Amino acid sequence: MPDKSWKLGESRVVSDHRIFQVRLDHYRLEPEGLEHDFVVLDGPDWVNIIPITAEREVVLIRQYRHGSRQVELEIPGGIVDPGEEPRAAALRELREETGFETLEARSLGRVAPNPAIQNNICHCFVAEGVTLGKHKALEPFERIEVVTRPIGDIPRLIRSGEIRHSLVVVAFGFLGVLGE
Repeated sequence: MPDKSWKLGESRVVSDHRIFQVRLDHYRLEPEGLEHDFVVLDGPDWVNIIPITAEREVVLIRQYRHGSRQVELEIPGGIVDPGEEPRAAALRELREETGFETLEARSLGRVAPNPAIQNNICHCFVAEGVTLGKHKALEPFERIEVVTRPIGDIPRLIRSGEIRHSLVVVAFGFLGVLGE
């Protein structure tokens, strides 16, 4: 919901990176007349997808994450390309990162990853009955290990901290597998 007391003045990109731009927005807060600069990470929407095999195994990925400086256990996901629908992006990321395929994915919901400083949305999907296709199509700097775990193990993996990526936890929450 907009707040008319915030008046946007100058807005400019201060640095451009492959997956986001850093934008500096200058605001005036009325009626006080206070002024302040705010940093915004301006980026494309993201997707993540929970792939489930016919045997009720969740297809997960392990990959090094530079923010945490460690290998994280996650679900496939990535950036929605310009002009691409989120569902198509989720299916593409599934195929590229794991080699698993399906023709259908169901939307679970969407969230704002961090509206305090980011302007994008993460779309969450589930795909049931995924099958292993011919091959993965990793990007040059991706090193991904594909693993499967029974869907019933997911709550324990989250409680233990083995799965700790907040957007992955949200997706499983949308799916309703977290329990009490």
